[in-house]
Amino acid sequence: QYFWVLVLSRGFVGIGEASYSTIAPTIIGDLFTKNTRTWMLSVFYFAIPLGSGLGYIIGSSVKQAAGDWHWALRVTPVFGMTAGILILIFVPEAKRGRADQIGAQLKARTSWLKDMKALVKNRSYAFSSLASAAVSFATGALGMWIPLYLYRAQVVQKTLEPCREEPCSPKDSLIFGAITCVTGFLGVLTGAAATRFCRMKTQRADPIVCAVGMLGSAVFICLIFVAAKNSILGAYICIFIGETLLFSNWAITADILMYVVIPTRRATAVALQSFTTHLLGDAGSPYLIGLISDAIRQSTSESILWEFLSLGYALMFCPFVIVLGGMFFLATALFFLEDRAKDKAIKTFIPSHPPNTKKLSL
Repeated sequence: QYFWVLVLSRGFVGIGEASYSTIAPTIIGDLFTKNTRTWMLSVFYFAIPLGSGLGYIIGSSVKQAAGDWHWALRVTPVFGMTAGILILIFVPEAKRGRADQIGAQLKARTSWLKDMKALVKNRSYAFSSLASAAVSFATGALGMWIPLYLYRAQVVQKTLEPCREEPCSPKDSLIFGAITCVTGFLGVLTGAAATRFCRMKTQRADPIVCAVGMLGSAVFICLIFVAAKNSILGAYICIFIGETLLFSNWAITADILMYVVIPTRRATAVALQSFTTHLLGDAGSPYLIGLISDAIRQSTSESILWEFLSLGYALMFCPFVIVLGGMFFLATALFFLEDRAKDKAIKTFIPSHPPNTKKLSL
């Protein structure tokens, strides 16, 4: 009866998410630089898997305790308002480029159209954005369907009819949520540490670490579907390792953007990257996987086994997208030094001190 109210409310939530996620990384970029910035971005991006994991855990727990799914959604506004108040009180207003020591020397802001043209021509930015979309595609699809897939795997193992009233066991959501929290922490920590170490070996460390993490993640996510039919524990282990590797590049991707985009364009760059990431990633991936799964199941006999297999075959699309993302990061590595040098050249071109007109007139 009130479906469109639910849709409208979700839309407003999306506006709030888009606003903070666009501006927050650029504030961090203005407060910190080099390895410190990588660690601070890691802390920030750890909040994404932490929040996602807690969403599964708290949502499932509240729904079970209240006996009504509405209460699972009524908890989150309290956290949102608390976070907003903390931001207003504690987060400082940083000048653009302050950490890069050019805050007072930046040229006048360019037009939005000029910024967009510059970003599109920035190959490192473009390829890393496409790679980020691949990560979003996989995390969106896996987050939506893995709990149900593991539930069906357990049904197949027990050869019982699936429960039509409960789409998946709350236990699966709790375990998957806990894994997402832990792997999010380990992923961003591992990615930041690996990048810091590899920077001593090569200046292309950031995109190379991301590429290796993506390609390694694809292997273990493939193994999920091999292990699930016989061992739920084995599937959880593969999920743990695969998600850890997948999450290792989140903070590094933002750091790549900070390196190859000048401070006055960073907010626009983050906004465009976020839009591209969601448009090509998690906005459609759950629906696409569901569509493929339904198509496979309709072409086969109606059975418990094929309910499980059809979803598994559909989810196998995710590792291929992850490999494609790894290729995009390797392409980023090809142009990373050149684009970073261009960014530095623009900063160097900015005069360190404005001309003293008073002395010139004398």
